[in-house]
Amino acid sequence: MIYVIRHGQTNLNNEGRLQGRNGLPLNEEGIRQAENLKHILSQITFDYVFSSPQERAIQTAEITTGMKATVDLRLDVYDLGEADGLQKGEVKMAGVLPDPRIYNGVEQTDQYMQRVFSFMSELQVNHGESEKNILISGHRCTTGCIGAYFKGVPEDRNILKLSSNNGEYKQYEFADNPILGQTADTSLKNV
Repeated sequence: MIYVIRHGQTNLNNEGRLQGRNGLPLNEEGIRQAENLKHILSQITFDYVFSSPQERAIQTAEITTGMKATVDLRLDVYDLGEADGLQKGEVKMAGVLPDPRIYNGVEQTDQYMQRVFSFMSELQVNHGESEKNILISGHRCTTGCIGAYFKGVPEDRNILKLSSNNGEYKQYEFADNPILGQTADTSLKNV
């Protein structure tokens, strides 16, 4: 079983700011959310714990499981470039993301999806046939992208509607993956 958690709250989340790679560690509420996840998932014995390299995701994974998380760069948060840290209401958006024509350094969506799908495909090859419990700690974008891996990319291409709120989780099984055998390349054009 795959348990995908979104990190607990940080001060940037609380202030309504975009939070990317310049994010903050968990605040008191975020720690409480991670402790709550620990309580909710206390009956699960995790075989593997993976996390984004962001401190807030690592903290959430380790508080939740009591285990050291294995960091994988492919789970890193979507790079918001110059929009990182700005108030959400002030940012010029292109759909659900900062407009890359206005903000330098905004990651290309297809590249983001490919790297997360690459991690998930590798995980499926290595553990898809086993009955292991795997926790993956990430971000709104990560939980949405992993949701798309299992449920398919939504018609409107908005993977964020498959994401979790701070301190919440979703669970999946590799048997539920509708895009097994497809490559991220062919299934993600124009995301």
